[in-house]
Amino acid sequence: MGMIFDSCIWVGLAADHVSRQAVIDAAGDAPVFTSVISLGELSFGVHACADPAERAMRAAYLRQVESRPALDVTRHTAAAFGVLAAAVKQAGRSPRPRYNDLWIAAQAIEHGYTLLTLNINDFVGLPGLRLVTLSPNVPTQ
Repeated sequence: MGMIFDSCIWVGLAADHVSRQAVIDAAGDAPVFTSVISLGELSFGVHACADPAERAMRAAYLRQVESRPALDVTRHTAAAFGVLAAAVKQAGRSPRPRYNDLWIAAQAIEHGYTLLTLNINDFVGLPGLRLVTLSPNVPTQ
């Protein structure tokens, strides 16, 4: 069984806000994948960054993440997305601010993978989703 990292895991690793060892322990021996949705979110972070030095660091990190196996969106992903978006709406919440999360969750469900995230609230109550959550590192002063 594989594992998909939510975008926040990739961002947290880059910013050293997530323990690398905790991520390794959570993934275990499972193959790790990224979503093309996460690649888009990380690309947005590169292009939206005004500071040239920071933008260069983000671009270099994006290239590292792009070298990992990535999952494409398929018609099966779209079907799972529709089920998840409807479940969110039926629970009285708006699916709109969660669209990217729902697409990533749909990919996890489609492939039978576990989703690793920092943001449990983004995924709570999604039918058929196997979820593992980590806590971000708390900086010490």
